[in-house]
Amino acid sequence: MTATPSQPYTPDGESAAAGNRPVRMPRHARTRPAGPLRDVLTLVLLPLPLLAATLPAAFAGGGTRRWFGGRGESVRAEAQAAKDAAAAAFYELDTAQRDLRISVETIVAVDSSPAAQRAVSDFEAVGRRIDEVSHQYISAVDAHDLDRDDLDTSVAAQARTELTRAKDELGRAKQDLDRFQQGLGPLLDKAETQLARLAPAIERARQTLLAASNALDAVRGAGLKADDLAARLAALGPELTKLNQGAGQHGVPETLQRADRVLRDAEAVRAEAERLPERAAEIDRRLVSLRTRAQALTTRSGQVEPVLSELRRRFSVACWQDLQHVPDQAGESVRQAEAKLKEARQAREEQRWPDATSLLSTVRALLNSTDEAVSAAGDRLRRLNAVSKDPQQEIERTRFAIRDAQRLAMTGRQTPEPRHARPLDDSVARLDRAVASLEGRHPDYWHFLTETEAVRSTVARVVAQIREERGQGA
Repeated sequence: MTATPSQPYTPDGESAAAGNRPVRMPRHARTRPAGPLRDVLTLVLLPLPLLAATLPAAFAGGGTRRWFGGRGESVRAEAQAAKDAAAAAFYELDTAQRDLRISVETIVAVDSSPAAQRAVSDFEAVGRRIDEVSHQYISAVDAHDLDRDDLDTSVAAQARTELTRAKDELGRAKQDLDRFQQGLGPLLDKAETQLARLAPAIERARQTLLAASNALDAVRGAGLKADDLAARLAALGPELTKLNQGAGQHGVPETLQRADRVLRDAEAVRAEAERLPERAAEIDRRLVSLRTRAQALTTRSGQVEPVLSELRRRFSVACWQDLQHVPDQAGESVRQAEAKLKEARQAREEQRWPDATSLLSTVRALLNSTDEAVSAAGDRLRRLNAVSKDPQQEIERTRFAIRDAQRLAMTGRQTPEPRHARPLDDSVARLDRAVASLEGRHPDYWHFLTETEAVRSTVARVVAQIREERGQGA
């Protein structure tokens, strides 16, 4: 059977005229349906295979996605990869900047030198550069929503370009940051070294203060006063308070200096406190020793007058007139020493250790000068006796020194250096004059002795000069 074609649709719902001629529809009936009706008609009129492929998409809800694979999907994936790479570069740069900021803050906390201040300003410049590229990256991310279903291929390509550019700028900023960090190496090492010293230095200062306090307590327990040491230790209290407040308030360099100062002062107090018993015993020994010495000098001072009498009797006035004041000066010095000894003993009983030590030093100086004066009178008599009996021994001793110096000056030379020969020639003439002064009824032996001694001193200086010059020339 031959199927009868269906009749065309008419406005009245009737079939077309005989002969199956198509009936022309009115103009308003030929317009395209809108809305849901259009979608239904489309499905009805489509061939069956295409209809089957279209149904799920038509009723999926939320509109139709424009990505159907191929070039568009590849560009979208590349844009997303560029976004991920830029995000990684941003995170790496941000982390490095945070770490470097800690390093710069460490340097600033320790170092106030021009180099450290320059590092701060350079870091601020690097930070401004990082802010610029970070803003560029954030703007690129905010400008493109890569998760939109209807993202156009050209938009995705633009997003990929901008995000790749942002990633490259972030990478270059990271390289600049790395170079800056390498330049900070010496400053950072110095700062970290000082920071590493900080805690141990503070702890050593605290422990030394504690040791000084314990030593002071032990001395007081032994019945000895140590008021000056206690005052010095108390003066370190405010310094300890500042140490406890830390470097955050007072700065690392100042805190290190304070710790060293506290350590040094506390160690001095501790050492003196531990030595105080020995110091007291030493003062007691010196009191006894100096008292004995003063008594001995009192006895010796009484023997100066007989020595002077012999000098007056046997030698000219020039040989002894400078010694006439010795007996009176010796007696006065001994009396002063005894008075100071009494004061030192009183200071010892009151445990004023510095005063006792100072007074004993004064006593010793007085007794030393007295001893020298008293000894000078006896020594003068002994030397004058010797030279008056045999002046030739003194003459030969001096001439030997001159000849020895002359031989040294001529060693390796045809003629001596004038700066060496002149003082040696003068010494020969001076010795001759001293020898000539012994002629007469009352020779001045003391003048002779002082002259020969002066000649030997001059010769010794010339010898030392020659040896020094030749040693430098070698």
